[in-house]
Amino acid sequence: MPALPIQPLATRFAPSPTGLLHLGHGLSVLLAHQWARENGGKFLLRFDDIDAGRVRDAYYAATITDLAWLGVEADAPPVRQSSRLQLYAAALEKLRDMGLAYPCFCSRKDLAQSAAAPHGPAPIYPGTCRNLAPDAAAARLAAGDLPAWRLDMAAATTRTGPIIWHDMAGGAHTANAAAHGDIVLARRDAPTSYHLSSTIDDAEMGISHVVRGHDLLDATDVHRLLQALLTLPTPIYQHHALIGDAMGRRLAKRDGAAGLTAMRDAGVDGLRLAADLIDGKLPLGYCWVKA
Repeated sequence: MPALPIQPLATRFAPSPTGLLHLGHGLSVLLAHQWARENGGKFLLRFDDIDAGRVRDAYYAATITDLAWLGVEADAPPVRQSSRLQLYAAALEKLRDMGLAYPCFCSRKDLAQSAAAPHGPAPIYPGTCRNLAPDAAAARLAAGDLPAWRLDMAAATTRTGPIIWHDMAGGAHTANAAAHGDIVLARRDAPTSYHLSSTIDDAEMGISHVVRGHDLLDATDVHRLLQALLTLPTPIYQHHALIGDAMGRRLAKRDGAAGLTAMRDAGVDGLRLAADLIDGKLPLGYCWVKA
């Protein structure tokens, strides 16, 4: 399916308010903000807050304060995914009508048993519920069993055929969404997922350029597939290098990476830090790492 053009230029920063921002987030938001400012576009802020169990009110406020410290200001009020669930529900319904989404009743224990290692990467879903008889699935739904909804990846990639997308930093990429297996479109505890909501929101918000870390490069294959299936516009992507700690480990909230708030409280000049990051200069104790 042909990609639809997006005008005018708009970038975004989409943090999850489940922790404090770290230096890697700072780099992402500064690059996105700079691209918009230098090209006469808009910079937008979106809170990816579908993980209700981990979201905290304090993190919304801390994000706004940290961005202001870096000299970043959005051109519109922040958007919250938690207020846009009807958009994701409509997209999921469309994929179900296309015969590309199916209910998955597998428990966390079922999924954990298919993992190769307890702390390794998320396992590829083995497709346990893909061929569940329609009558059996309907009976479980009628009985009140709450499923996740998954994308039938084989059927989806057959429908779209090969997909090529462009990264400003790395050039042309042939999407390999199938490597992710039957991704979750809607979780049991949330009527959407990162892949679905991010794809829908980027289109609905008119995002023309997505600037994010290299660790999300593979996720873009999935987003391009969903864009093709749902006939959505295709942004231009830029996946930038990642920042690591003194041990060479990439920064992550779940690992307790030192936050921007701590640097601000320690008296670091936010505008100077922002200028250095844009110029590729890292503070002492940080390094560049591969995804």
